[in-house]
Amino acid sequence: SQNQKSYNIGILISERFLDKYESFYWQMYQSVATRATAKECFTMLEVIGMAEEENGRLPKLVQERKVDGIIVIGKMMDDYLQHLNTEAGIPVIYLDYYNGREASDSVISNSYYGTYELTYYLYRMGHRKIAYIHGDDTSVTKNRLGSFYRTLQRLGIEEPDEYVKPSFYRDADLAGERTGELLDLKDPPTCILYPDDYAAMGGINEIRERGLRIPEDISVAGYDGINIAQVLEPKLTTLCQDTAAIGRIAAERLIELIEHPKTTVIEKYTVDGTL
Repeated sequence: SQNQKSYNIGILISERFLDKYESFYWQMYQSVATRATAKECFTMLEVIGMAEEENGRLPKLVQERKVDGIIVIGKMMDDYLQHLNTEAGIPVIYLDYYNGREASDSVISNSYYGTYELTYYLYRMGHRKIAYIHGDDTSVTKNRLGSFYRTLQRLGIEEPDEYVKPSFYRDADLAGERTGELLDLKDPPTCILYPDDYAAMGGINEIRERGLRIPEDISVAGYDGINIAQVLEPKLTTLCQDTAAIGRIAAERLIELIEHPKTTVIEKYTVDGTL
């Protein structure tokens, strides 16, 4: 509208994610910034160091009252988020993270449906021995793992315990190790599903180091749809998160909250991705 005020939007990201998550979270950041600019708002990025996060020190953008609202990209310590919610005095929205205890709105991708789509696609491609390397223990992980098991159950597939391995998100080295363990099994899988594209690349390296071919000897699938996944040869099968929609909804919702602060209802927005 003509009388739309312009606001300053602070975007926070934890320093521990900057190296590994770079491409994915950078895409998220860009989509928030693009939408904010279209709404004539300014965005400012602040990287939260480990010490700040551990000591619960509020972001400089908040201390200096430079922003009207905040978007947190990715997971931060629960205590820190709680502190931010109670002390910041401005609206906070979480992007790509939700743990059920939040006192703030969140915008996340539809992990449950995304994992179902991926698993069902692998089944249609003829795979019956599908291994799953999953991320660390968050609500997203539980959601995806639950979806994976339920999908296999519906398809009548018994999943051996040794086909499911824990790892961390965007940890290429550990994903490579786990891939090695799967390949060493007496009855190895024909396909491995990874927690994200970055981890999948670690798995691909391990597979290739063993002289195996993709997809002739074993298939791989990722999650997120980061740009680099599309330059791999062969291209990576992945569930592409709609970062543009996630960023757009977060920016619009935050502007709404700045204009009409609300007291009770916490909204959780879920965005579908594409295979």
